[in-house]
Amino acid sequence: MTGLAGTGRLVRLALRRDRVLLPLWTLIPCVVPLAFIAAFNGGFPTAAARQEYAETSLHNVAFTVAYGPLNGSSLGQLVTWRAGFIPVVIAVFSLLTVIRHTRTEEEAGRRELIGATAVSRHAGVAAALIMTCGASLVLGLVSALALVNAGLGVAGSLAYGSGLATIGCVFAATGAVVAQLTAGAGSARGIGVAVIGTAFLLRGIGVVSERSGGGLGWLSWLSPLGWAHQFRPFSGERWWVLAVAVGGVAALIALAVALSARRDLGNGLFQARPGPAGAAPGLRSPLALAWRLHRRSLANRIAGFAVVGFGLGGIAKSIGELMDNSSPAAREALARLGGHGTVIDQYLQGMMTMFGVVAAAYAIQAALQLRAEESGGRAESLLAAPVDRLRWAGGHFAFALLGPAAGLAVFGAAVGLAHGLNTGYVGRELPRALIAALVQVPAVWVFAGLALALFGLLPRLAAGAFAVLLVSLLFGWVGGELQLSQWVIDLSVFAHVPLLPGGELTALPLIVLTAMAAALTLAGLLGLRRRDLPVG
Repeated sequence: MTGLAGTGRLVRLALRRDRVLLPLWTLIPCVVPLAFIAAFNGGFPTAAARQEYAETSLHNVAFTVAYGPLNGSSLGQLVTWRAGFIPVVIAVFSLLTVIRHTRTEEEAGRRELIGATAVSRHAGVAAALIMTCGASLVLGLVSALALVNAGLGVAGSLAYGSGLATIGCVFAATGAVVAQLTAGAGSARGIGVAVIGTAFLLRGIGVVSERSGGGLGWLSWLSPLGWAHQFRPFSGERWWVLAVAVGGVAALIALAVALSARRDLGNGLFQARPGPAGAAPGLRSPLALAWRLHRRSLANRIAGFAVVGFGLGGIAKSIGELMDNSSPAAREALARLGGHGTVIDQYLQGMMTMFGVVAAAYAIQAALQLRAEESGGRAESLLAAPVDRLRWAGGHFAFALLGPAAGLAVFGAAVGLAHGLNTGYVGRELPRALIAALVQVPAVWVFAGLALALFGLLPRLAAGAFAVLLVSLLFGWVGGELQLSQWVIDLSVFAHVPLLPGGELTALPLIVLTAMAAALTLAGLLGLRRRDLPVG
């Protein structure tokens, strides 16, 4: 049997399973830049207006951290810079797709069943990589063609598309590596998301340092997310970056294959410790079982929030120093762009909103553990015992509510501690940052409630909560920055969260958001109580 026997059939199987999700993932990132083109043409129709917007954005470090470097004020430069969050979305999807078609299949026992046929050991990894990398290449090509069709230059459009394809392939290969490390798909996803978070932080610190004349600009080269910007679309394209990307993908794939050859089927490179022969008395409740299932993921995410928060808080002081060297016109334009308080406050507001979105994604994932338990058949076995299904659901949902809240609290404390240590006012900055992070919690709970409502009422569409989160993010950030109608901005859940620190803390929006979360939660629990279980 050859080393890749059966790969073609596994590719066709993967394509069939993802026949709905994969086209959406390939096409939606191609449409978003077109919306930016229309928004910039409508909101900033002249070169002077775009120049003012560019100067404003250059002095907003929150934008720089979120989207990467801005190299000019042409339409192509602004559009591709403003789409700088798309590589992060592509990275997450690519990594999770490969893990789903490798480690998740192995954990569920389907990989062993398929392996009993004429399928080679590495065929599963190869099939997942071929499908995901192929989709990434299609995504990059379609994105480039869409920009060309919209009237932008061919070279810059191809550079932009190459950057997106690079991100998809690099993090597909990263997913193949982390899938070999642990025996559980949840742990693999946690490691992978931590890698993406580290890459995001390295890119942000590197870009900010380079712009401010610091000596840490080289950090952005350590981040694969930074490679997409190194192509410099519409700013003197760097095609040699493609060789760096291809070398990185090849190295990661070789590492994944080598690790796969060193482990047994069903195990990871990091061996799980055997548990006791009998269950501890503390595992007799659904909440205790949920704690055992969620605790590792919770610990990884809280650690990630702490590390990233300390890093972002550590560079906050440099924001004010950077603005001291900017023109009065740039400071006035920055104030008109939105936010309250000082420039540092506006930067921290952007970071709090961004990590509110990250926490919401974690809340959705934790809530959807219920769907994973149901689809895997474990819920049916558990509920066959004298266990009420609402107690079972409540055990998992508690972590969807409390886990993100704890993560945001740690993030806010880390930001405030780092910024306070730099300024010498820890007693002032720590509580301000902590409160600014905690006001995001009601908005996060809305998405946790939405995930539970979909699970209880329309379980096959439960993952659609992620799509709603993405749409909310787009409406909030795009609408505010590109001066869209207020009703468009109000479609974002996070648009109703008080802007802290620096703004006014009002209770009414937080009460309304909490009430929405409670209503969605109640709807989900009522639906779960009445519907059949399981639903495939």
